Amino acid sequence: MFDVLRRKQSLASLGGDETGRALLLGYIRSNGQDPESIFGAHKYAPSELTEAERISCRSVQVHNDEAVDFPDWLWPDLLRSHGGRTQAIAQAMRNRAPVHLRVNLAKLSREKAIISLADQGIIGEAHALSPSAVQVLEGARKIRNSTSYLNGEVELQDASSQAVADLVPLQQGERLLDFCAGAGGKVLAVAGRVAGKFFAHDVDPRRMTDLPVRASRAGAYITQVSFEEAKQGPQFDTVLVDAPCSGSGSWRRDPQGKWLLTKDKLDRVVALQKEILERAAGLVRPQGHLVYATCSLLECENELQVKEFLNRNTAFSVTVERQFTPLAGGDGFYCSVLRRQ
Repeated sequence: MFDVLRRKQSLASLGGDETGRALLLGYIRSNGQDPESIFGAHKYAPSELTEAERISCRSVQVHNDEAVDFPDWLWPDLLRSHGGRTQAIAQAMRNRAPVHLRVNLAKLSREKAIISLADQGIIGEAHALSPSAVQVLEGARKIRNSTSYLNGEVELQDASSQAVADLVPLQQGERLLDFCAGAGGKVLAVAGRVAGKFFAHDVDPRRMTDLPVRASRAGAYITQVSFEEAKQGPQFDTVLVDAPCSGSGSWRRDPQGKWLLTKDKLDRVVALQKEILERAAGLVRPQGHLVYATCSLLECENELQVKEFLNRNTAFSVTVERQFTPLAGGDGFYCSVLRRQ
């Protein structure tokens, strides 16, 4: 099903419609199979092809947005964001995402983790995006029951997400607040490489339900705080904002998301990001850092969001800015590290 959703437009073009039956027909044709060998082949198979379906593969030229299976209304935004790389990025988004593990470097090295995983039937190799990243080549279904996972030596996390966590500036003993923590993937990644004091906040505390268990498994201590508690205490050395976003960088994993996103929904998300940045900025100490990240490929959520924030908050300046795309092997992510005067 996910394969079909990733390529919904091009499969509809091959199948002649967007119905489930037509998408199945398009999927079969895209794989070079003969639909006649499946439709009507036996009593449990889909009914025999109609004459119209036999000739339904459209002869019209497929436009770029259909060929790469990206929403029509967003295609110009992607072009503005990535220029000459756009076609290749969107093409990569049509394929299944790889499985990545983050090695908990506080417990063992990546090399030792790879050896240990292999002994458990999980074959992986080092990934270039992060010193902690391992790409799983075989045995992905064994991960959650493996000793390495249960002992907190490895955690499932996309390599680009790990690369973003690597950009978070924190010295030993300093205080980090993960402002949109969710399940805590980013703060746990930072805790795996530096000994600091870690805090987590989410506007919906229920999203952090799994964080204590994950932290315990990793051997990390994360203090959950409300916004009021965060404001009343000392300001933080670093505040990480892994902001709510369109999720466009991770649409390989959630392909339905790209067809459900609308212009109104995107506008609301961009407005929410602006509000969150303003709230988080007040928690950063002088000479401290505000880290803004999204799993988005869109300029309106990334570079333009940061540019507008800097126009409103002249005490901050950019020290690092990175855009990760699936062309590097991970999900699409953006990260900007801002320093307060």
